[in-house]
Amino acid sequence: MADCRLRRACLVIAKLDRLARNVAFISNLMESAVDFVACDNPHATRLTIHILAAVAEHEREMIPQRTIAALAAAKARGVKLGNPHLTPSDTRRAPRARTAIADGHAADVVPYIAAARKAGCASLGELALALTARGIPTPAGKRGWSRGQVARVIARTNKRITKCSSANYRIDF
Repeated sequence: MADCRLRRACLVIAKLDRLARNVAFISNLMESAVDFVACDNPHATRLTIHILAAVAEHEREMIPQRTIAALAAAKARGVKLGNPHLTPSDTRRAPRARTAIADGHAADVVPYIAAARKAGCASLGELALALTARGIPTPAGKRGWSRGQVARVIARTNKRITKCSSANYRIDF
């Protein structure tokens, strides 16, 4: 929105109901200094946009009700809900498997944290920047590290994190 205002550009939206399912939001957008066009209805007037936004908002409210009703009807017909191939032992193993994956990732990252620490990175924020700069993926596979992620990796590997001040932490290896 800020870029559109700055460049006096028109915001192009694929579908109006994907922009928002909230009449107030659409109304505020129409009152802002940004022109927009919905590709699914490029010749829509202000009235049409308000009506479509109201329908989209109503649809948003009805989706959970229809889902609950459909699940109840399926259950009444005797349909077994959930994954029929999932056994009770699978549900007990899943958390352990996720923990093992997280432990393995943390063990792979700790050498990079130690190297950054030796290079002079003292805070969690500096360590996060160092890991991001080296292109080390986060546990979720993303590229940008946060202080919290670094803290959790260190905690997972049983290293000690000591809070030194309101913004900095000391990591003892």
